[in-house]
Amino acid sequence: MKITCITILWSLAMVLLSDESQASKTEVRCNFTEKNYSFIPMDIHKDVTILDLSYNQITLNVRNIRTLQMYVLLTELYLIENNIFILHNNSFSNLSNLEILNICRNSIYVIQQGAFIGLNKLQQLHLCQNKIVQLDPDIFVPLQNLILLNLQGNLIRSFDVPQLFHLELIILHGNPWNCSCRLFNLQNWLNSSNVTLENEDITMCSNPDILKSYSIKTVPYKTECHSKFSSINEDLDVYFKSISNSTFNYSLNNITINSEHESFGKSWAFLVGVAVTVLMTSLLIFISIKCPVWYNFLLSYNHHRLEEHEPETSEDGFTGNSSPLSEIPETNSEETTVIFEQLHSFMVDDDGFIEDKYIDTHELHEEN
Repeated sequence: MKITCITILWSLAMVLLSDESQASKTEVRCNFTEKNYSFIPMDIHKDVTILDLSYNQITLNVRNIRTLQMYVLLTELYLIENNIFILHNNSFSNLSNLEILNICRNSIYVIQQGAFIGLNKLQQLHLCQNKIVQLDPDIFVPLQNLILLNLQGNLIRSFDVPQLFHLELIILHGNPWNCSCRLFNLQNWLNSSNVTLENEDITMCSNPDILKSYSIKTVPYKTECHSKFSSINEDLDVYFKSISNSTFNYSLNNITINSEHESFGKSWAFLVGVAVTVLMTSLLIFISIKCPVWYNFLLSYNHHRLEEHEPETSEDGFTGNSSPLSEIPETNSEETTVIFEQLHSFMVDDDGFIEDKYIDTHELHEEN
């Protein structure tokens, strides 16, 4: 009997020792806090399971993401208080064993759709004290085993129901919740599911003012909020009621003044254009009336070059053939005189001779 008891105790001791040794072998901790690192070190032990890179200057850029993919055995990753602004797609895609991810106290304002792809075993996600304004619930789809979601201390005003089937605890306080009809689905999910809202008493509505004393889980909603179509109108109505009258009037005055300035600026440009067009047209008309030099200049080119079959002009300026006036049938001498005088009035005659620029004077001198 004594031998049997001793054997049993020995076997139990060996099992406990084997479990402890196995745990010591699988758990490898690396602490790089407050090292002022901008990049994740590449010389970390490949078997690391718990990696703490908090209080550094890491940004999770492309280089850091590639380095992070090397540590496939990670079960816990801490990136508290770094310089992370964006969670890019596939940032943790190779960390299929990760169970705890803590990225609190950064400046995250964008989480891309596929940021959490590959985190099939993740149980705790901490995104507290960032600058998140809006979250697409579809980003949580890959997190099928998530138990705890921490969104405390962000800038979230509304939040659609996430697709988290195993979630047990959610932290939402410290956000400026707008308790309009858009938040009705979230409240209904919090009350009907098994999830627990931590710090429910301090997870309060920020607006409208009449609901600031209510928790987002207990705020009373009107029956209109149950309708999908009326929820939009209710949301807009609550939003405008939350704005003070002075702020609204000030904005309205600014809009009116800006519109008046804009219309005045456009009309001024139009009037200037019309005035310039009228002045230019008037100036051209005045020049054409008061300065007829251009008309006389054009008249001097009314003649044409003599054709080869036409007879040469004589020295007295008249052709051998009869004048064109003589070709006019049935014209008397008086009519011919009037026509000649009218033609002569348009000619500029200083010395009694008509100068034809097309006649070569050198040839005339040789002929003479």
